[in-house]
Amino acid sequence: MNTDLKTSTIASTEVQVTQIGMGGAPLGKLDQSVAYRTLEKAYEIGIRYFDTAPLYGAGNSETFSGSFLSTVDRDEFTLSSKVGRLILSEEEAASFKFDGPRTATIQVNEKASRYKNNVVFDFSRDGILRSIEETLERLQLDYIDIAYIHDPDDHYHQALNESFPALAELKSQGMIKAIGAGMNEWEMLSKFAVEVDVDCFLLAGRYTLLDQSALDTLLPICEQQNISLILGGPYNSGILASDLTSNTTYFYDPAPAEIVSKAKQIRDVCDQFGVPLKAAALQFGLLHPAVASTIPGPSTHIEASENVEMSTFPIDRNMWQELKSKNLIDSNCPT
Repeated sequence: MNTDLKTSTIASTEVQVTQIGMGGAPLGKLDQSVAYRTLEKAYEIGIRYFDTAPLYGAGNSETFSGSFLSTVDRDEFTLSSKVGRLILSEEEAASFKFDGPRTATIQVNEKASRYKNNVVFDFSRDGILRSIEETLERLQLDYIDIAYIHDPDDHYHQALNESFPALAELKSQGMIKAIGAGMNEWEMLSKFAVEVDVDCFLLAGRYTLLDQSALDTLLPICEQQNISLILGGPYNSGILASDLTSNTTYFYDPAPAEIVSKAKQIRDVCDQFGVPLKAAALQFGLLHPAVASTIPGPSTHIEASENVEMSTFPIDRNMWQELKSKNLIDSNCPT
């Protein structure tokens, strides 16, 4: 993997990821030319880990990712995608048998909007196999480095009994090199960690400057079980990347006043040490030994460049201690 950025190895596999990766959720709502430029810039500045999913833009994120990644050396990057959603045609959607809601919240642009009601949950074995096949077609690739089960919140037993065995089968065939689950909560991941042989988890928003709820349970389990952790949402959906002077979001909803206040206090400490808030937000999670990478999702090539710049910004260790002394981060966080 030819890059100047630091890299980590996923658990006991041979899969390597740059410690700063690129989350592909925003790509799903971009024009293809903007998405391509963002991916191109990320690769140019050393990012070699790219994450995507069928859910993002009803397949657009995977398609856009494939349009660029299929043009570079396959051995030079790591790609993760997800299973648990299928994108159906109008005819299939009309007759599809499903439990629960037809679709999850989905970000789409005008080109993808006609598919948004046809994105369905499917954690069955057949659904997993179909999902991987269609993902490979959209990506124009022959294999996926990492496959995550995507938000199986209400499908725990099916994920356990069908999804994971299907992924393990594909891993044994070489179509996948590492398997895990990606979620916005840590509790179910902690259960998976002790019940399934997994390589990694993607955890969004639950080990950040504003939320360390995964610290005491999930992260120690990951260390004990040799499970690598990838952190999504390091900016908590926007607030830690904002100027905090206007309306911002926290877990994709308007940020509560108390959260904005805490973010401002953290920023004040960062200012004392001459550190941008975004740099602290990106680097915080990587200080934990269980964490292999953090993957902010840029919407432009400028944001991609800034993420790399912030990930390498020098930070005085005393800053973390000051945050602890003011009870702004958990005193047990490795710093």
